[in-house]
Amino acid sequence: MDLSIVIVSWNTKELLKKCLTSIYHNQGDLKLEVLVVDNNSGDQTVDMIKTDFPQVTLIANQVNLGFATGNNQAIKRAKGEYILLLNPDTEIIDSALQKSVNFFKETKGVGILGCQILNPDKTIQPSVRRFPTWFPLFLIFLKLPKLFPHLKAVEHYLATDFNYAQNQIVAQVMGAFMLTKKTILDQIGLLDESFFIWFEEVDLCRRAQQNGYRVYYFKDAQIIHSGGQSFAQAATITNQVRFFKSAWHYLKKHGFTLKSDRNHK
Repeated sequence: MDLSIVIVSWNTKELLKKCLTSIYHNQGDLKLEVLVVDNNSGDQTVDMIKTDFPQVTLIANQVNLGFATGNNQAIKRAKGEYILLLNPDTEIIDSALQKSVNFFKETKGVGILGCQILNPDKTIQPSVRRFPTWFPLFLIFLKLPKLFPHLKAVEHYLATDFNYAQNQIVAQVMGAFMLTKKTILDQIGLLDESFFIWFEEVDLCRRAQQNGYRVYYFKDAQIIHSGGQSFAQAATITNQVRFFKSAWHYLKKHGFTLKSDRNHK
């Protein structure tokens, strides 16, 4: 098995259907498996998968266990040499899967690979950030960037100066598309399940680099990402609480200021 694609879903039935269709239409010569973890959706997602995609390995949870735990459930059952964490509100374009696997194979030291992510209108969606410190996260939590959109600390963290037209080593890539290898996860560990949602991919990128691997942004593979459709369904106060808890756990784990990790400048 070349590739195991892991998708955690929650009430995104129609988007997930598009996602799965795009995977099988664009798998090329890859031998792949798809594992979907459904976090107790109420929109008949499970029935849709059973009816339309019987080849998918389905894990149907009776409660919403969150993004990190859901991914780990599937990773433990995955048989592929490569593991792709993919959001349900994405669509694979052309040979993005094959190109990504090839780049991973041919590039020395890569541990995690993110592709170029596009909005539904095909404009580039920001997907690369620097490692966070407490100050920009505090500003974001207070929603100050909505009042003051050009705060330097926030722009630095969000890497608004990043060149998306160039393949390069980065600090972190968006969790909507994260390719790695099973052997790497065996070494650095699975996703930290203390994160219900948010910052689990940042933590994984950081741990990969701390173990000597590089995180790459790869422009030559593209997907479409509708953007946070599962998360948008949660109440705003719930979002805020989860953001704060995840940010606090990340900062306690890695430090409130940046240490000597690479790629954070």
